[in-house]
Amino acid sequence: MQTLPGFKRVVTGHDANGEATVALSGPTPSVFNLQAVPGTVFHEIWNTSAAPALIDNADDPTLKPLQLSPGALGSVIRVVDIPPDAVQNAVSPEAAAQAFAEIGQAHAGTGNADSRHRLMHRTETVDYGIVTEGEVWLVLDDQDVHLRRGDVVVQRGTNHAWSNRTEHMARMVFILLDGQFAQGVAP
Repeated sequence: MQTLPGFKRVVTGHDANGEATVALSGPTPSVFNLQAVPGTVFHEIWNTSAAPALIDNADDPTLKPLQLSPGALGSVIRVVDIPPDAVQNAVSPEAAAQAFAEIGQAHAGTGNADSRHRLMHRTETVDYGIVTEGEVWLVLDDQDVHLRRGDVVVQRGTNHAWSNRTEHMARMVFILLDGQFAQGVAP
């Protein structure tokens, strides 16, 4: 299975005089290869822990263990490399559960042996997902949506999975915002 090329992350800040400057530039330092689903890679770009987000020159907030969802009132931006379903659906239900434990949210996994996709999950977040490489299918409880490069999904706390039905790696950029289920929407 081929891997996708790396990319550069640029983070701005302010110097001692209040002038705009580049604070960080280079490869993303927080890259997590899932052991339970080989080829799945999370590239953590940035995250915030409050709203409004504090604008400061603090240390890189991604230098910590991987957590699928942002904290209360927080946000996350990440890039995820998605291997073909030949890899994703080859994992056992136990390995799928382990994958969600690896990304800090064991309770998010909803998949089982009878699920439409082994990596079905649900989080209490609003997610913006942008396909940047390849093709993926958004798998919902009763339908699939084919997505190509440039397509954008606004995922509002629904049970879902990302299916790569090709033989090539796919890549998506995700922006996750902490959310709260409205009455009658909670699982």
